[in-house]
Amino acid sequence: MNEQQIADYIGRDHKADLNTAAERLSSVARHTQLEESPVLSDMVGARVLLKPENLQKTGSFKLRGAYNKIASLSQEELDRGIVTASAGNHAQGVAYAARERGARATIVMPRITPPIKVDATRHLGATVALEGEVFDESNAYAQRLSTHEGMTYVAPFNDYEVLTGQGTIAMEILQDCPEVTDIIVPMGGGGLCAGIAMAVKTFAPHVRVIGVTPEGSPAFKQSFESGEHKVHGASSVHTSAEGVAVKEPGDLTFALLEKYLDGFVTVSEQNISEMILLMLEKHKLVVEAAGAASLAALNELDNVLSVSSMEVQGENAEKMPVLERSQRVIVPVMSGGNIDTVTIGAVIQRGMIARGRIMQFGVELPDTPGQLAQVAQLLADLRANVVELNHDQFKAQAHYTNAVLLEVTVETNGPDHIQQIMDALQARGFKVNRVY
Repeated sequence: MNEQQIADYIGRDHKADLNTAAERLSSVARHTQLEESPVLSDMVGARVLLKPENLQKTGSFKLRGAYNKIASLSQEELDRGIVTASAGNHAQGVAYAARERGARATIVMPRITPPIKVDATRHLGATVALEGEVFDESNAYAQRLSTHEGMTYVAPFNDYEVLTGQGTIAMEILQDCPEVTDIIVPMGGGGLCAGIAMAVKTFAPHVRVIGVTPEGSPAFKQSFESGEHKVHGASSVHTSAEGVAVKEPGDLTFALLEKYLDGFVTVSEQNISEMILLMLEKHKLVVEAAGAASLAALNELDNVLSVSSMEVQGENAEKMPVLERSQRVIVPVMSGGNIDTVTIGAVIQRGMIARGRIMQFGVELPDTPGQLAQVAQLLADLRANVVELNHDQFKAQAHYTNAVLLEVTVETNGPDHIQQIMDALQARGFKVNRVY
């Protein structure tokens, strides 16, 4: 996109465009209701309300932008067929919208896309092509299809109509919670965050909008630090959050975020996993890794509230009141819930390990009767639930000392419980090696 096109989009009547998008989506997208989170509110010392776009039709926010874009196309553009690239959520949004408008859709997806997203996209009637290892490679293939076969290309994020559709999320938040002070948004290509930031600064400029990316997806971080859109983006992307695994941010979304975004933080994979587990346990909600990035940012709340990564400038700075943490009303946007069962199993295990809910340890015992029973009784007395046990004399360090290695995985109540177990074992004279 050239500079003049970007300038034209930035100069448009955003209020009118957002209202048009909201009208188009009124009978299509679900108005997801904010949900109070007592556990997160207690954790951060501020009121936290969840925006559960994981409960949206197709399981993510992407339906909003895809439908708004496709609703804006002419019949001639629809008749040529629609092509796009996606790691999964945009794919389902485009497939759903194309089906509603009677257009055929071809979706190019990275080969790493979870099967649940591939199957869901096909179920909506789209043709799926698995090309490329990451989104950027898939997107290049989709653009070649558009050029060579005359299909109408629908960009996943770097498109004004798409991001305007995503901005309707902010309109719902402001309608349902006028007292909101901070909205936290995951960032991949930037369409969701740019749309929300544009809408917030159009209707409620005093509200802060904070973007979040995983540490392993550094494209936006590099662009923000350099002060310019990075054409070649990140050299590599390593994150479980495939929905935000983008090497190059959009140039339009970058320009809008430079103008409207108030802050930016990065989060760890560990914190993302912990938040997926917390949502399952405390809210009974399934959230994918990209959607949990905004929740993970609550662990970086000091950075979020100080707006450490970017400066608030000009008109917006004057409209932002200085509030104590306890006065803030924070809305993290949970962007999607499309996560496959294999991934969620691994994420739950990582989250439980990180929170001290699972521990594995090894201990060498004399190869005499009753030793295993002693360890088992000690664990039972301490109410540690044995998940797995391996009693193997061939793993002992010294095969000729009549020793046997006992490896035990137990479910625990947290770090204090783990320490209690370790202390009790050592008090009995056992030499314990904690694995994790």
